[in-house]
Amino acid sequence: MSKTRAQKSKHGGSRPRTSNIFSMFDQTQIQEFKEAFNIIDQNRDGFIDARDLSEMMLSLGKEVPEKYVEGMLDEARGNLNFTMFLTLFGEKLSGTDPEDVIKNAFACFDEEGTGKIHEDKLRELLTTMGDRMSDKEVDELFVGAPIDAKGNFDYVSFTHILKHGTKDD
Repeated sequence: MSKTRAQKSKHGGSRPRTSNIFSMFDQTQIQEFKEAFNIIDQNRDGFIDARDLSEMMLSLGKEVPEKYVEGMLDEARGNLNFTMFLTLFGEKLSGTDPEDVIKNAFACFDEEGTGKIHEDKLRELLTTMGDRMSDKEVDELFVGAPIDAKGNFDYVSFTHILKHGTKDD
């Protein structure tokens, strides 16, 4: 078995797709993240696992419960290699949630599971629930948003645009 296949099976199969996270940072920043990754990757296998995180925390004088470490690793949604490490930092620094989290938030209000919510219903939700938006803010959100002729807001496409930009970007 090849080394790559052995690592793949050792660490749980296929990896999640990531956008081109390397374009978010300049080469100096990427090198700094790589150095940090290598410090945390205590066993130097190219992946950060629970043992690596626990040992790193202990070296900083902090003993943490196993559930805390597991919670940190759960954010990776897959193997925590350098690309996923960089993706997590990119998401934290850009201030947006991962794509699936955003889609799932919209899906809570999509009773038929179509990937769409009527714009009137979405406007009502955005202006009456949680961190309420003004009508003007909702109008700004809808400018250029994927809304079909029947007034259905395509939140799947919107989420993709939000995370990856449009083809024109």
